[in-house]
Amino acid sequence: MNKQSEHFLFGNETEIEDLGSGLKRQMLGFNHELMAVKVFFDKGAEGYTHAHRHSQVTYVEEGEFHFSIGGEMKILRKGDSCLIPPHVEHGAVCPTGGILIDTFSPAREDFVGE
Repeated sequence: MNKQSEHFLFGNETEIEDLGSGLKRQMLGFNHELMAVKVFFDKGAEGYTHAHRHSQVTYVEEGEFHFSIGGEMKILRKGDSCLIPPHVEHGAVCPTGGILIDTFSPAREDFVGE
């Protein structure tokens, strides 16, 4: 991936992409090594169970999330975080509506079209 974000991104100017099914995504910054993304969940929205080659750290900015990582489920709330190793199945349901900050290494090429 040769793309990278601008050095400065402003929340009120950065596109929020509607992913459907009650999910929206806003890029916070990326290059080929690292990516940060804000994900908005409507009440009851689900991040489907999946796995990918990237290491991921997720921080709960707002709301309550029922996270499953490698078959283990925990409830995470504002201020909590989790580490998702490469190739481990994971997903989340948000019964309250909320916001996650996801970071990936390396960057998710599929999020920027490469």
